[in-house]
Amino acid sequence: MTDRLDGTVALVTGASSGIGEAAVHELTERGAAVAAVARRGDRLEKLAAEIESKGGRVLAIETDISDRGQATAAVERTVAELGRLDTLVNNAGVMLLGPIAEAPLEEWERIVAANVMGLLYCTHAALSHLLAAAGSEPRRVADLVNISSVAGRKANAGSGVYNLTKFGVGAFSESLRMELAKRHVRVSLVEPGFVATELGDHIREELREWSRQRYAGIERLESEDIADAIAYIVTRPRRVAATEITVRPSEQEF
Repeated sequence: MTDRLDGTVALVTGASSGIGEAAVHELTERGAAVAAVARRGDRLEKLAAEIESKGGRVLAIETDISDRGQATAAVERTVAELGRLDTLVNNAGVMLLGPIAEAPLEEWERIVAANVMGLLYCTHAALSHLLAAAGSEPRRVADLVNISSVAGRKANAGSGVYNLTKFGVGAFSESLRMELAKRHVRVSLVEPGFVATELGDHIREELREWSRQRYAGIERLESEDIADAIAYIVTRPRRVAATEITVRPSEQEF
């Protein structure tokens, strides 16, 4: 068994910070060329320069994956410039928590657009390329990794629409896993608990203290902890599918 990804290409969404950025570092360190996709182009360029200075290869693609045309174009550009697509990490998303009754409808639309439609757009555009990679060297297997949440396992008050999207990601992933199992495109789900990322900054300012209190006293995970889980999934031998990994802080009870 090898943990190297030489000769393969990955695409990571939400790559300008947090889990996505950590995943780009992890995958390039293992030899993959990576398309880093996110809305903040300046951050992507900085990330690409940092990794390329160490000998890695990163293609920075400024994209809003909630726009179907942009998501499709990002996948096609990846294949055109890097030659193939072996791994898709659907990481981009937003977490707009708060009571359902007081929430602006626009927030619900933003959550669904990023967490569901963006994931679907990227998956739809990538599938034919993943199937092609699964039938060819160097690894003869491809991976689609969807980043969900423990919110996709248990609903909580104040997380209703976020729960809806993450439960949906889990259901979609399991159905697609069954469809593609014999074709060696492994579909996996990573469900992080409380991670120290910018997701909390998306919440309305008047609700941020409420959100902080939910996790008071818990030592949060680092983005690298989740990137490590992603790397574990995509470096398994062809015969092994790690289809679901939940990673919580050791002190998180829910």
